[in-house]
Amino acid sequence: MFGFLSKSSSARINPSEAIARVKDGTLTLIDVREAGELRQSGKAKGALHIPLGQIGAQTDPKSGHFNRKLDPSKAVALYCASGARSGRAADVMRANGFAEVYNLGTLHDWQLSGGQVVR
Repeated sequence: MFGFLSKSSSARINPSEAIARVKDGTLTLIDVREAGELRQSGKAKGALHIPLGQIGAQTDPKSGHFNRKLDPSKAVALYCASGARSGRAADVMRANGFAEVYNLGTLHDWQLSGGQVVR
């Protein structure tokens, strides 16, 4: 009834580790913010953009909208503006069969650890 009050059980990943793993190709990074947020602040270099409202369809391998840039057997980290939406998205991705899913937190966390941002 009050599911919106429950916290996500998403594992966190150290931003420095995420940067290294994106660079070496062992981690897919996903930005779950809305398009307007990306226009304002840019996105992490190498990140896919899948807004939270589309995460269910684009990460469900049985969906006709599955994002072919994703591999359910590859590790994934998600971020947003506060870490809340990325936590919810991580829960959805695990339910869709992704085994190794992390909540990076925020774009700011990425930047503070030296991650590049592109506009």
